[in-house]
Amino acid sequence: MSHELRVQAISQVTDRTPLPSKIPSRLEAIWAMDVFTLSKMQGCLPKDVFKSVQSTIKKGGKLDVSVAGAVAAAMKDWAISKGALYYAHVFYPLTNATAEKHDSFISVQSDGSVISEFTGKVLVQGEPDGSSFPNGGLRATNAARGYTAWDVTSPAYVMETDNGMTLCIPTVFVSWTGEALDKKTPLLRSNSAMSKAATRVLKLLGYTDVATVNSSCGAEQEYFLVDSHFAHNRPDLLLTGRTLFGKSPAKGQQFDDHYFGAIPERVQVFMQDVEEKLYRLGIPAKTRHNEVAPGQFEIAPFFEAANVASDHQQLLMTLLKITAKKHGFVCLLHEKPFAGVNGSGKHVNWSVGNPTQGNLLDPGDNPHKNLQFLLFCGAVIRGVHTYGSLLRAVVATASNDHRLGANEAPPAIISVYLGTQLEEVFEQIANGDVKDSAHGGMMDLGVDTLPIFVKDAGDRNRTSPFAFTGNRFEFRAVGSNQSVSGPLVAMNTVLADSLTWVGDKLEAELAKGIELSAAVFAVLKEVMDNHSAVIFGGDGYSEEWHKMAVEERGLPNLRTTADALPVLKEPKIEELFERVGVLTPVELESRFDVYAEQYIQTIEVEAKLVVSMAKTIIYPAAVRYLSDLGSAIANLSNIGITIEKETAEKVASLTQSMMDNVSKLVGASSIHDFEDAEAHMQYCAQTIRPLMDKVREYADALEGEIADDLWPLPTYQEMLFVK
Repeated sequence: MSHELRVQAISQVTDRTPLPSKIPSRLEAIWAMDVFTLSKMQGCLPKDVFKSVQSTIKKGGKLDVSVAGAVAAAMKDWAISKGALYYAHVFYPLTNATAEKHDSFISVQSDGSVISEFTGKVLVQGEPDGSSFPNGGLRATNAARGYTAWDVTSPAYVMETDNGMTLCIPTVFVSWTGEALDKKTPLLRSNSAMSKAATRVLKLLGYTDVATVNSSCGAEQEYFLVDSHFAHNRPDLLLTGRTLFGKSPAKGQQFDDHYFGAIPERVQVFMQDVEEKLYRLGIPAKTRHNEVAPGQFEIAPFFEAANVASDHQQLLMTLLKITAKKHGFVCLLHEKPFAGVNGSGKHVNWSVGNPTQGNLLDPGDNPHKNLQFLLFCGAVIRGVHTYGSLLRAVVATASNDHRLGANEAPPAIISVYLGTQLEEVFEQIANGDVKDSAHGGMMDLGVDTLPIFVKDAGDRNRTSPFAFTGNRFEFRAVGSNQSVSGPLVAMNTVLADSLTWVGDKLEAELAKGIELSAAVFAVLKEVMDNHSAVIFGGDGYSEEWHKMAVEERGLPNLRTTADALPVLKEPKIEELFERVGVLTPVELESRFDVYAEQYIQTIEVEAKLVVSMAKTIIYPAAVRYLSDLGSAIANLSNIGITIEKETAEKVASLTQSMMDNVSKLVGASSIHDFEDAEAHMQYCAQTIRPLMDKVREYADALEGEIADDLWPLPTYQEMLFVK
């Protein structure tokens, strides 16, 4: 790495011509054009086959495998008409990434000719290697068989790349022995368990017509864009997704002038390109804007069924990266790619509902009278308080540790924000006297030409990790690079457990002959008596809250992934997942093993790269600068000019301190004798990470001292502000 490469990168970026903006296609003309939707199925399937598939998708019944042949033939013909020559079972292993194995439609005949063939058996089931993906010991090389199985509830689609079109079929991924090796299988199980518990509660409330209850999700995706010329000259960005070194520029985000500002022209062309691809795939991208940090942006969709939304989220991340490359960017989904400015999260908006009762977390105009809403909201409160540590664990990654707890993201303490209106209602329930609920009223801005509009009944709280936002809860602690499946599985499972508890309590109250509303409020009062400690509407960043939460309310404060992941091994959590039917003890243990290993490997890779970059990039630049300073001091001294040696001494001292800490990091990284994964994670968190930070401290100080024409790495100033 040399300064010449950095100068060349700056020149290439500033001389880059943005791709021309094209007139966007009409939404109606392109919407879901590359998706094998129900309407497309209806047009090409026999009526009985279509009704069978439709029933499975809408009512959640078992798939009739006998219809697979007809569906496969129609799906193949549709895909080939779109130009597809290959198909792929798409699945979601425990890597947080998407996996796909491409197979051709080609079938060689006995006479040497070929035909296009795609059978029902091939549609329904595939067989990838189960041992080559992270599996926590569920599969071994000598017992490697795994299966993919068609998920009919998530539509197949054709994915277009520069290399052609491929028919993509969403599937689950399980072992030969039946354990879930993926993110999708537990999500489908959790939704089924939640629906069963919710249906029971709704029937206890007096409903006779109750459709399948589904969870829904809308995930706001934050990301950074860096020009590829800069990114390709940063080994840390290429290998870890974040900058391991980098001095903060004089200007960062302190002026708040980037948030919701005018989108740079080149970025907007990129966004429009992404959106067109999303619309063709039926992914409902709704908003786009600049985020708080320079170089940071956000895209957010409409709500969808959780399973489909999870699949779409994976596609969204893939398309952001692919499209960024086309536009000369690298899309960074790491939670904290740049120190000193806000990192990126993924706010998962989550609700539950069905076609017959609607959104079960919609309070309506008078929430104090809405028994349905109060029970479901109460169940959420109980669930978050009882299993808050689980919710923390499912967002625990090495990268998310850089963001959680800072002023850009929620604290690691999981609490629930309800807003003024609902807090008052639930306080009244706790006091046994429900009278009314606050209303927002009207907002008069005092200007004749401006309209008077309805004001919401409560404010928003951006410091809460789990906030009610009108008709849904927003889980704000999810990482930018994460699959949303894990958080959705946890929320659905926790809700299923709480609704089962609510159903038991409500049934017992009604058996006493108590009137329905009185029975509901009796159950809710018990919720508040035992679980109101989790409700908090104040500043989640304040030291007072952290002290109060832990010391007075007994809420866990799991600061790091090393602290949080062991929650998955607790008997209480194991019993929860087994009782609800979402993960067996073996499957849950495998998740801990996989995620612990990923955490350890992430820290170890970063530590190796810190050592390598410090030794081979930053140290040589410092030595060259010291040599230049020494020559300058000697030459000027020969002609009778004396200059201060303080700069040389400071650079020499910083360089020595950096290399001393590099040596300490090398020594610390060579220790591999640990009792178990928990001990290894704690060592990474408490020893390796601080040493990495110490090396960086001196390296970043050197960046502020070494002559700019010798500094080899693209700087924060360049990467964040040159677009």
